[in-house]
Amino acid sequence: MAEVKLAAELRTEFGKGAARRMRREHKVPGVVYGHGAEPKHVAVDGHALMMALKTPNALIDLTMDDASELVIPKAVQRDPLKGFLIHVDLLAVAKGERVTVELPIHTEGALAPGGNILEHILNALPVEAEATHIPESVTVSVQDLDTGHTVRAADIALPPGVSLAIDGEAAVLQIVAAQAEATDDPDADDAAEA
Repeated sequence: MAEVKLAAELRTEFGKGAARRMRREHKVPGVVYGHGAEPKHVAVDGHALMMALKTPNALIDLTMDDASELVIPKAVQRDPLKGFLIHVDLLAVAKGERVTVELPIHTEGALAPGGNILEHILNALPVEAEATHIPESVTVSVQDLDTGHTVRAADIALPPGVSLAIDGEAAVLQIVAAQAEATDDPDADDAAEA
């Protein structure tokens, strides 16, 4: 995982009015917390932060007042209609420290023929990994899986140094049979009875 360098400025104004002024200046208010230290309220360039967050669980080298700190995004709030960033919570981490994150689940392969449907029970897999070596995602092969098959968390191959943060028996994906659609056509019902 590559580190992304971002500059932040410490903020002293709080509240809705200050946050709106910051957003008009294309900055995103945020807070950096962790390691038992006092939380730091920051403002980060909105475009640079948005680009950094395109990588899931991005490791960010945040520079504030000539000091640098490694952080990962813990919570991101977006405008529900327009999608722009409203606020970000950043967790301070150290090299070698293990953190719990959620990895997006990607599938590959084709299901067995016969109208099967792949159902995602979890869209992201909770794992524990070293803060500086967090994988971007996990990939699960669903090649030729048939109706009734369930992929459990323990069935997913994880990279070295990564462990599950949930029960291994937890269902992640399952294959279900497609349901036939009911028709509202009375002539079709009469033809079926005949």
